[in-house]
Amino acid sequence: MNILKSVGAVLGGFISVAVLSIATDAVLEGVGILPPQTNPEGYVPWMLVLALLYRSIFTVVGGYITARLAPHNAWNHIYALMILGGLGGVAGAIGGWHLGNHWYPILLAITGPLFVWLGGYLFLSKSSV
Repeated sequence: MNILKSVGAVLGGFISVAVLSIATDAVLEGVGILPPQTNPEGYVPWMLVLALLYRSIFTVVGGYITARLAPHNAWNHIYALMILGGLGGVAGAIGGWHLGNHWYPILLAITGPLFVWLGGYLFLSKSSV
C-alpha cells in the first residue's frame, strides 16, 4: 500500500505542476497576453520570462505537494520528482529545439529540479518546527 502512496505523492506533485501550467497558459492565451500554442514563433522574450516565472512558482508548489503527500522519507519522493521533472525538461528542450528561444527550455530543465527541491524544503522546514 505504501508503494501506491509513494507513486501517488510523486505523481501528485508532477500533475499539479502540469495542470497549473497548462491552465495558466490557456487563461493567458484566452485574454490575449500569450499567443496560441499553434504560433510558438509569436512568443517574445518577455512572454517567456513571464511563463518561466509562473512555471517556477508552480514547480515549487509541486515539490511542496509531493513532500506533503509522501507517506515516509519525503526527501526520496522529492528526489524522484526532481529526476522525473528534470527528464521531462530535457525531453521538452530536445523536442522543442526547432522552435527557437533555446534559453527558455534550457532554463526550465535546469531550474525545475531546483524549484522542486525548494518546495520540498519549504514543507519539511515548516513541518519540523
